[in-house]
Amino acid sequence: MRHLKAFHIFHVAASSSSYSEAAHKLNITHGAVSKQIKVLEGYLSLPLFYKQGRNVHLTQEGELLKGYTEQAFQALDAGVNKLTQLKNQCLEVSCEPTLTMRWLMPRLSDFHLSSGADVRLSTAGGPVTLGTTGLSLAIRRDDFELFHDYKKMKLVDEWVGPVFSPEYWQQVKHDLSKVKLIHSQTRPQAWENWSSSYGNSLLLDNAHQTFAHFYFCFQAAVDGLGAAIGSYPLVVDDLKRGNLIAPFGFVLSGHNYILLSQKRALDELEQEFTHWLQESLLQCVPTNVEREGLLHF
Repeated sequence: MRHLKAFHIFHVAASSSSYSEAAHKLNITHGAVSKQIKVLEGYLSLPLFYKQGRNVHLTQEGELLKGYTEQAFQALDAGVNKLTQLKNQCLEVSCEPTLTMRWLMPRLSDFHLSSGADVRLSTAGGPVTLGTTGLSLAIRRDDFELFHDYKKMKLVDEWVGPVFSPEYWQQVKHDLSKVKLIHSQTRPQAWENWSSSYGNSLLLDNAHQTFAHFYFCFQAAVDGLGAAIGSYPLVVDDLKRGNLIAPFGFVLSGHNYILLSQKRALDELEQEFTHWLQESLLQCVPTNVEREGLLHF
């Protein structure tokens, strides 16, 4: 295709506020960006940008072309991802760190046995860039603003509640003022949010201890250092093993676990993983007995 390089530079510049920003994204000079835009404008015999102050803005013709270049480069990204997956029978997935370690990784062998495909995991939370990074899908808790126009699929409601080791609960159950609240720097409002959903400010004045990551909070709870707010999929295995108990039960947090994908048709492997993920997470909701807990106020 003629002027493919110029179309790509236009594609990047169209989503930037200046040629300098586009040059930084592309790791080329400001002059190189300006030159390729002029080449493309000459080829099309149409103005694509106009300058206003230090910023550049798309003309009406530029806006129209932007829509087509987005479709074209998204399709190209999808094709590259598909070729990579066909070669390796591998799916690149981003998932929140604690959900990865405490829920997803222990179950991935089931997906591999059923599909024969490998899932390569990268751990991160919050905003994510798909496609150009090689990532096909991202599993997230919907507690952040989406900066990309991705398809968002709800996987399961999030249920939360305080979790204790059985031994620690025996020590504090007759005097709840002794309960130490375990916090995470990544979810500092977890106890307050649970208290609001639970409808009781009990425990909020207790002593507390903070860890850097959510994962450490659950290990601290298992080790009897205090009580942590558990998101149900993250604690379900320890509940079943008897390492943790949830005497206050579980309440809806108002958040969901979601799956992010690009706005295109999922390929066969992505569809298979998505279906498996939905089915697996839908089995990870508390029963009515677990929701009620052991205590009643």
